[in-house]
Amino acid sequence: MQWVDFLANEAATHNLSPEQTAAFVERLKNENLGKSQVKLATELNIGVGVFKKLMTKVYDKFAQSCPELETSKSRGKLEKLRACLRAKYNGGEDFGVSATTLGEAAPTATASSSVRVASRRKVKMLSTSQSNAAQTTIKEIHQNIPPAVPFEKFVGREVELQNLHSSLQTSGQVAIVAGMSMSGVGKTELATQYAKQHLQNYQGGVCWLSAQGIDVGIQILRFAQLRFNLIAPDDWELADRLKYCWQNWQQGEVLLVFDDVTNYKKQVQRYLPLESPRFKVLLTMRLGFDRTLLQLRLDVLKPLVAIKLLESLIGRERLKSEPWVARRICKFLGYLPLTLGLVGRYLDTMPDLSLETLHKRLEKNRLEHEAVAKANPLMRYQYGMAEAFALSWKQLDKNAQSLGCWLSLYALADIPLSVETIEDDEEQEFWEKAIAQLRKLDLIQCQAKGIYRLHPLIRQFFQVKLDESSEADEVKTAFVALMVEVAKQIPQQPNREEILNLTSAIPHIAEIATHLSQYLSDEDLIGPFTGLGWFYQRQGLYQQAELWYKLCIEVAKNRLGLEHPDVATSLNNLAELYGFTGWYSKAEPLYQQALLLRKRLLGDNHPDVATSLNNLAGLYKFTRRYSEAKPLFEEALALSKRLLGDNHPNVVTSLNNLAALYHSIGRYSEAEPLYQQALSLQKRLLGEAHPDIAASLNNLGILYESTGQYSKAQPLYQQALSLRRRLLGEAHPDVAASLNSLAELYRFTERYSEAEPLYQQALELRKRLLGEAHPDVASSLNNLAELYRFTERYSEAEPLYQQALELRKRLLGEAHPDVATSLNNLALLYGSTERYSEAEPLYQQALELRKRLLGNNHHHVANSLNNLALLYKFTGRYREAKPLFEEALTISEHTLGVSHPNTMTIRGNYAIILRETYR
Repeated sequence: MQWVDFLANEAATHNLSPEQTAAFVERLKNENLGKSQVKLATELNIGVGVFKKLMTKVYDKFAQSCPELETSKSRGKLEKLRACLRAKYNGGEDFGVSATTLGEAAPTATASSSVRVASRRKVKMLSTSQSNAAQTTIKEIHQNIPPAVPFEKFVGREVELQNLHSSLQTSGQVAIVAGMSMSGVGKTELATQYAKQHLQNYQGGVCWLSAQGIDVGIQILRFAQLRFNLIAPDDWELADRLKYCWQNWQQGEVLLVFDDVTNYKKQVQRYLPLESPRFKVLLTMRLGFDRTLLQLRLDVLKPLVAIKLLESLIGRERLKSEPWVARRICKFLGYLPLTLGLVGRYLDTMPDLSLETLHKRLEKNRLEHEAVAKANPLMRYQYGMAEAFALSWKQLDKNAQSLGCWLSLYALADIPLSVETIEDDEEQEFWEKAIAQLRKLDLIQCQAKGIYRLHPLIRQFFQVKLDESSEADEVKTAFVALMVEVAKQIPQQPNREEILNLTSAIPHIAEIATHLSQYLSDEDLIGPFTGLGWFYQRQGLYQQAELWYKLCIEVAKNRLGLEHPDVATSLNNLAELYGFTGWYSKAEPLYQQALLLRKRLLGDNHPDVATSLNNLAGLYKFTRRYSEAKPLFEEALALSKRLLGDNHPNVVTSLNNLAALYHSIGRYSEAEPLYQQALSLQKRLLGEAHPDIAASLNNLGILYESTGQYSKAQPLYQQALSLRRRLLGEAHPDVAASLNSLAELYRFTERYSEAEPLYQQALELRKRLLGEAHPDVASSLNNLAELYRFTERYSEAEPLYQQALELRKRLLGEAHPDVATSLNNLALLYGSTERYSEAEPLYQQALELRKRLLGNNHHHVANSLNNLALLYKFTGRYREAKPLFEEALTISEHTLGVSHPNTMTIRGNYAIILRETYR
């Protein structure tokens, strides 16, 4: 596990707030060892006083798991905490980080590597004494159940609790449904109490999912990642990642709670584990949906039970003095637990208020709210609820009222609201008092430190109060502006830590995009949609990303018109998604539209036009339409130089792109100076020590290797490996890629004893960082098998080839160039061991697949033709071999040149068969 990833996990385990997490991770990072608190605070854009407060909270939260902190002086706490964490880290489970895949042959040049996260469970052996100790340890049950009211105040639902447990055990799925579709009957509280009281029944954990928050599938992945260290590769579909989690979930019965469901098929059904009785599913929802699913109907409380609940809230003596009035109040409030709870909290703040006076106030509020309901037909008026809320509203001071209205603009999800980052002590106290008032009257629910939530009905009433205010538009505009700033923090390629930190904000960014977009300025209009698309795309959640990109285009066109630069940007973003996922036929027209629109609006000489040219050219390159890609890459490079000057990162990108194109089509003499220019420019812009420099060194090394210039390639590979180790650490996917490249070079130069340990290191590193099921692991398996075949260790090579082929088919699909490579290589092994009848169909499959995927005129097609022709030669079928050699030679001379090593090999094979045929 990377140290930073370990710190992020520890922050989640100790329930640190987002602000505390940021301070904690920065303080404990290895590279920040010598930095002062002032420096770190500046980097976090907060005051040093706030930074110190955050760290004090961090020490307090870690004190239970690290008792040394309680006895340490303030100056020694940091080192005590670091020592405690280091001890745990050195004995902990193994995680890893992975980067974009580099295939085993001539990968596309990149300026930088994008990062994604994966992991593999590591099994640790216990000695006899350790094993005995482990048997006496109580197993931790992982759960994220929200807070609940004390059990003694949870009145009147004892029978429902019993029925719920028995129903779940027999049917596996139960929905708690409100009778008469009413809110406030206590569906969520019943589910919460059940989960807490029956926690020991669910040794596999309790996973609480909010159907109104971020996508439920992502919530499941987050729970599995944080609680069980289960991280499926990012390039898997969401369904496959969920399947991986279900299959590897901690043993024991599991309770999945889907709270506040409004659409069973969309929010629940598609995420459920298939045919696994150990997973019990509990739903809460206002409306019934499917009669085949067992439903537990939850009605309002019985009159005597309602009285009992009110008594638990206000005390027996107070109720006994006015028993009949108490009954009238319960009836007036509709026997709803939510309204009784609000009134009980209200009475608790006014100990001298008589129940009779309270009843009169409720009746007065009813007259007022009936009028409001008639004037606002969209408001679903529920008798008792509005009147109870009105009592609490009047009890709040103006600041608390304002805060409640502000919170109602957030989505129905957890609301991060930490006042610790407020530097001004008076302002911090102001917010703390407002929150305390709302909590005291039960108007907001505290889910965890700095995390709050509103009940849907209370949120609705706060929204009504806001809309009645003359400041409504001003408040909404300010709220939207705040969320826009949060959305701007989403990078185009967020890493694991950034994704974890941003997740809690995503439903609220989605809220302004879908319900408050009219308050977005024209300048900020597409920002939230684009950020949401990036957030989902980076995690491989392409359907969710597509939804936001499409909505962005629609909103931009409606607000800004068809002729606007932001419409072009939105089209480009959707095209990038389609291109990234291989939907080239969908991407091309969007790229073309974006390019034409930018030219029309911005003129031919604009950096955005150069970007569009590069993107469209990249699409043509990936689809092997090299003749169409070349002029666009050249135009983009010339335009970038003219507009931005020779020393600009965009120029580096264009140089690399054009070099990669020349590399792909075998024009190596033209690719080399471009790669060299890009590398020189990067060094000038970034300095000698930067990961992008290592990537460029590696790309140039691959070029030299492709042209047989091994003496030039080796020092570049070695420099890239050394630089990556120094900058990224030993355990990084880019280090594995460099090990693999250097091993390939040693294999090509027949330095097999040097190649083998590097191949093995790369394979083990990739397995550890990326998991067993990853395309890079398949490449490493294939490459090590190639080494064994070259050294005639066939029995060791065959199972590796087979593993690589099976893995590639499963991960990449049957129709993929890497699958063709594996078929070809396994056939080579069979040919080497004279198993020609097994080799022939594999050669034929590889040839057919390459022609279909790469076109008839590709050097990989020439290789397949050569290999199949050799098999025919070895089996005496010269007439079938000769035309294949001729076709292979023509293609290779055209694509690679007459002097390329592959061309020379094919020409030699052809000459041999001609001699043998005519002698």
